[in-house]
Amino acid sequence: MSNNKNLVPEAKEALNRFKMEAAAEVGVNLKQGYNGNLTSKEAGSIGGQMVKKMVESYENSVKNTTNG
Repeated sequence: MSNNKNLVPEAKEALNRFKMEAAAEVGVNLKQGYNGNLTSKEAGSIGGQMVKKMVESYENSVKNTTNG
């Protein structure tokens, strides 16, 4: 049984844009819809870039909270 239900449906489009931006930053040609032709390395680099940007965003927010 899969639990891929979106808790915030409005976030789906934002996440898709975020994924496309991350793909462009690492040089992976990602298209709308099915991308089953990606290698594991390409898919991993997209996910890794997304995590890197999320961590940076969190660190910046914590830094701004403690210094503000």
